[in-house]
Amino acid sequence: MTETREEWIRKRAYALWEEEGRPTGRDFVHWEQARAERQALEGSAASLDGKEVKTRKRTASTPKANGAVKATAPKKTASRKSA
Repeated sequence: MTETREEWIRKRAYALWEEEGRPTGRDFVHWEQARAERQALEGSAASLDGKEVKTRKRTASTPKANGAVKATAPKKTASRKSA
């Protein structure tokens, strides 16, 4: 069964509420924190349950003189003109 985004946020907000001792009047704060956490997960390489890291394609890189790595743009190919 696949969990929807809103279900994930609801469950996480509930967990945050419980972790804080079930305070009253903080439902919006917990919801927004859960929403922000979900958004961060969606933009990261972590799985949505946070238990594994998804593999991503790496860009080509070249080492700099000081040992840092600089990403390079993909090489462009010559364009062909049509007659």
